[in-house]
Amino acid sequence: MKDGERFDLLFTDIVLPGGMNGREIADAAKHLQPDIKVLYTTGYAENATLQSKRLESGAVLVNKPYRRVELLEKVREMLDGAKA
Repeated sequence: MKDGERFDLLFTDIVLPGGMNGREIADAAKHLQPDIKVLYTTGYAENATLQSKRLESGAVLVNKPYRRVELLEKVREMLDGAKA
């Protein structure tokens, strides 16, 4: 992020190749911008992801495969501040 640049939403997969996973990316983003909203996606079952502690309680998740309209609805709900 450039100085003063802010983002409304971070959209990240939970499982990422290489070093950091999606939760670690979100934690780093929240360190820089504590009020950033985070929307996760995954191809794994939601319950398995939450039970394995990969996500914090209350995290917003859209499961793969998702339709574009479903993703757009989740993004809109989060940006509008509604419970997604």
